[in-house]
Amino acid sequence: MFPVVVIVLIAFALALSGGAVADDDPEIVELYPNPAAHGDPGEFVTIRAGEANLSGYELADDNVAVSLSNATGADASTDTVRFSTDPDRTERLTGRPAVELADRLRLADDGDRIRLLRDGVVVDEVSYDRAPRAQVYDVETDSWAPLGATEKATVSADGGEIEAFVLPDEPDRAVEFLAAARERILLAGYTISDAAVVDALVEAHERGVAVEVLADGAPVGGMGASEAAALDTLDRHGVPVSVVGGDKARYRYHHAKYAVVDDRALVTTENWNEAGLGGRSSRGWAAITEQQEVVDGLVRTFRADSGWVDAIPWDEHEPTLVDDGTATGFHPAQFERERLAVEEATLVLAPDNAEDALLDAIDAAERSIELKQVRVGDREFSLLQAVLEAAHRGVEVSVLLDSEWYVEDENREMKRWLDEQAERHDLPLSVRLVDPDESFEKIHAKGLIVDRDVTFVGSINWNENSLSHNREVGLLIRSEEVADYFGSVFESDFDPDDDDLPVGYLAVAMALAVVALVAARRLEFEHS
Repeated sequence: MFPVVVIVLIAFALALSGGAVADDDPEIVELYPNPAAHGDPGEFVTIRAGEANLSGYELADDNVAVSLSNATGADASTDTVRFSTDPDRTERLTGRPAVELADRLRLADDGDRIRLLRDGVVVDEVSYDRAPRAQVYDVETDSWAPLGATEKATVSADGGEIEAFVLPDEPDRAVEFLAAARERILLAGYTISDAAVVDALVEAHERGVAVEVLADGAPVGGMGASEAAALDTLDRHGVPVSVVGGDKARYRYHHAKYAVVDDRALVTTENWNEAGLGGRSSRGWAAITEQQEVVDGLVRTFRADSGWVDAIPWDEHEPTLVDDGTATGFHPAQFERERLAVEEATLVLAPDNAEDALLDAIDAAERSIELKQVRVGDREFSLLQAVLEAAHRGVEVSVLLDSEWYVEDENREMKRWLDEQAERHDLPLSVRLVDPDESFEKIHAKGLIVDRDVTFVGSINWNENSLSHNREVGLLIRSEEVADYFGSVFESDFDPDDDDLPVGYLAVAMALAVVALVAARRLEFEHS
């Protein structure tokens, strides 16, 4: 160990030579190594300058160092300077100016070490592993996020009522909702192709309603020809239509499914197509609210998404088109819409705040969790792990997954593994794949009910892509009435008489029902 005096002398010598690292030296705060566009145009490094004159510094990787002598000053609002090998593109992507950086320095997609030097001395250094596409690395939080992604907090509203309904039982409700518009319609979706929806939007526009439409520009597998025709029709009639995508995209998919009509909002698990809100195929959940805080939050979300540089006017977009079929099924109604009292409703968004909000709801479970999903991404998925932890503390868990051919094998494997966990650890956990009857053809709902008190209705599939990389929208609704409504749908779809139920499940369920009654008297395919 060096004596203290030696250390002091070394530091003094470094200071005299100009090689000391000072507290007020600049630091690297952001890296954007892997833009969406081919060839990585627009990658950048952001440096917090402080009081430093960056012209005396260099940026370096393990092979080359380039001067920052052309730095022209920091962004006054953030005290930072953004350096890019293609500053014009970076400015278009971020809405902030960038300073040109010699293109000999390139940020590797598969990981790199970037250093900030002054007189050959390293004053800051940042390393990263493989860079996710179109995401920014925040050095301070050691996390990746989509470039320009919003960071909105949850928005909650107390009291009031919510209209709950399910598909395919209410095939006309969404169109009726749109047709009632007097002033505005803001419609956001993943896919939009239902002819009745298009007609309602055109008719509203022609009677003077301000209509705007936002969809995903490149759904998985390509855009269906029927959707392209629908968006063409809207555009031809003068309805403003934008699609999210391209090399400026903040989110992997715009997967949200909602509409604001005047001062009300519809939030659903379903696409604006015949199979979904058209009531021709899928089991889906939906809620209509007049709670102003929630409605205003959705308006702000729509504006944030439609106003970003990745929202492309439909007439400027060149989609990859694929043949698609039209759902033609007919399903008798079993569940009618109901207006139900609500204690609180919370608007949640992915990737902004949904994971924390859903984990909090699951972690608070004391009696029961009912989960309905197309599929669950993997065993380590955070929400599934939280559900398993709930089962370990005695919460009764029921999981219903879809059985369509495109998810059947993986869902059977997930069921096998969950059944194994239940048996090994003696958990109150039951899992089944749905066996649709004439009521519907497949599960598309992304539903969660906790303690028959809190219900989630929204677009979030249970996989990491949906939770962390897509734009998703949902409502967490605290209401025993709403939970009982969707719970009755869950029970009907789950079929409690099925042989897959473990021995004793019905007895436990009946006991829980009695407890709930006494207490009352005292007081959702990965890209589908």
